[in-house]
Amino acid sequence: MRTLELNFEESIEVCKALANKHRMAILRLLSERPHNVNELSERLGLPFSTTAVNVKKLEDVDLITTELLPGRGTQKINTKKYDQIIIDIAPQETKEIEETIIYDMPIGHFSDSSVEPSCGLVGESDYINGHDDPRAFYEVGRDEAQLIFFKTGYLEYRFPNRLPRGEKADQIKFSAEVCSEAPLFKLDWPSDITVWINGHEIATWTSPSDFGGERGFLTPKWWMTNHTQYGLLKNWRVNKDGCYLDDKLVNSNCTIDSLKIADNPYISFKIGVKEDAVNVGGINLFGHKFGNYRQGIVMRLLTEHK
Repeated sequence: MRTLELNFEESIEVCKALANKHRMAILRLLSERPHNVNELSERLGLPFSTTAVNVKKLEDVDLITTELLPGRGTQKINTKKYDQIIIDIAPQETKEIEETIIYDMPIGHFSDSSVEPSCGLVGESDYINGHDDPRAFYEVGRDEAQLIFFKTGYLEYRFPNRLPRGEKADQIKFSAEVCSEAPLFKLDWPSDITVWINGHEIATWTSPSDFGGERGFLTPKWWMTNHTQYGLLKNWRVNKDGCYLDDKLVNSNCTIDSLKIADNPYISFKIGVKEDAVNVGGINLFGHKFGNYRQGIVMRLLTEHK
């Protein structure tokens, strides 16, 4: 879950923006998926001009982003940035200062892989290095992948460890757009997708579907709609209390201290499907130019100091 944390002073303008039923309705619609202003106007039953003004106000306080959609001229797509907002009303001088290190890893920049067909890497304009051949994952060009899929196995990403020397990690978060992998696509296709951080198994999430039939907002036009189109944005985080999946505590045995982040030159994030999983339904992993979210695998490393 993406959280915006504000102190008392920072919250004033955000609260002004939220004190409007139309803007709250816009945020609710953007929680479902990205929309353009025309779609928001139609769903809210408001004039285009009124909707545009309210979208601009939400942009001004950085609650949503607006981007040009590739391949559709000047059409603008609005996306919600946060799932919840927390306002701290405690005196600022008594609160610990929190710093965040953010790194957005392209999905083709994996450091290790072990995958089984069906599998493949897809770029902006074509498949990369063939189809259904695990050897393609070791060829030059894999860095350009915008969609990666496989039935079982894993991909490992090694993030640079930018934790300042002498400081301690307070929390680490990862987010990625993922779904199951079926032939073409299938909405009823569960798959148990597991994540490991620094070698520790964090959580297994059962993806319900391989989503297709309706084009993803970033999915290129050449990619047929009867193939996988988009996934769900999932969030994993670890702090002193344990491991969370989308803000739900799922593993209290693994904490931020057990990951030993300060002791390693890199931070390992591994994602995949086990051969002995209950639901072996594969995985699709989406990059910056495929699916519904303009990101790869995003890591947020939080530190606290007085």
